[in-house]
Amino acid sequence: MENSLSVWSLIADASLVVKAIMAILVALSVASWMVIIQRGIALRRATLESENFEENFWSGLDLRQVYADGAERLADGKPLLGLESVFRAGFKEFNRLRKKESYSHQMTTEGIQRAMRISISHEMASLEKHLPFLASVASVSPYIGLLGTVWGIMNSFMGLASVHQATLAIVAPGIAEALIATAMGLVAAIPAVIAFNRYASDVDTLLNTYSTFADEFSAVLSHSVPSK
Repeated sequence: MENSLSVWSLIADASLVVKAIMAILVALSVASWMVIIQRGIALRRATLESENFEENFWSGLDLRQVYADGAERLADGKPLLGLESVFRAGFKEFNRLRKKESYSHQMTTEGIQRAMRISISHEMASLEKHLPFLASVASVSPYIGLLGTVWGIMNSFMGLASVHQATLAIVAPGIAEALIATAMGLVAAIPAVIAFNRYASDVDTLLNTYSTFADEFSAVLSHSVPSK
């Protein structure tokens, strides 16, 4: 309890500049935790939806029925995400090109692949949303905390100019006050670093899944197009 009170008293006695830096670090920490929780839920949901769709897709369902089911959910205002969005983009392009009189096997295959690549790009933008913010917090927070420490130590030594004899009891509180800023910077940065690395790995895994599915689905559709 005494340590807690001493820490709070050091924060309360800090200079205005150091307090402002601490407030910035607290705001960054709170914002990064909000992003960490939101991205964790979103990526977990995307992973589960992709696993469920891939399992249902390869179970032998009719492609037209899968497409129709997705259309019904879109009509109900439910967005299609992940693999289902990639599938819908490819199958929609397949149906559009097949209706053309001048379509060819190569043109249809290239069109399907292009449509699915665009869909994967949209999914990638959605999956990576707010991750740059976590990377920024992870890289900038320690430096912001260090700035507060340097400023606090500078003020502490400047205060010694009016003291005839400097002792540890006089210097220690000012240095301890300054080091709190560095500690707060690390507290903000460490969770952001861990979350960013984990989520970046999850995004890469999902994108590899999407790309593999797109290649396999493109091969399935290409077999349905007669060569011309």
